[in-house]
Amino acid sequence: MTEIDNKEYFQIGEVSKKLGITPRTIRYYEELGLLDPPLRIEKGIRLYSQEDIRRIKFILKLKDLGLTLKEMLELADIYNQHKQPLNIMPKLIEILDNHIEKIDEKIARLASLRKDIVDYRKKIMKIIEEGKIDSTKK
Repeated sequence: MTEIDNKEYFQIGEVSKKLGITPRTIRYYEELGLLDPPLRIEKGIRLYSQEDIRRIKFILKLKDLGLTLKEMLELADIYNQHKQPLNIMPKLIEILDNHIEKIDEKIARLASLRKDIVDYRKKIMKIIEEGKIDSTKK
């Protein structure tokens, strides 16, 4: 940890360990524009504030929720225009509703597939049982 102007900053390695991701992932989020460029000190060392860390955690949460990088970039653009988290909430709700719909559709397809597999298994079991019965009659 480094302190500058009474604010705590963390180097990329510290942040990556703290969040369980690689430094490359953090740099990638910067390259994409999901994360603002960090403060840099001598030799180009990146320093991240608590706000930067909160933003990375938010990005990771969005990733866990299944958002695509494109969707995350849309939210980042909205946030960067207004710098207020509440402004991204309507778009986030829209994206999450879309994901819920996709998940529901996938669940329905999987339920149908499960039913087909169970029915197919029953048919196979019946054939096996009938085969055993026929072989004992001979």
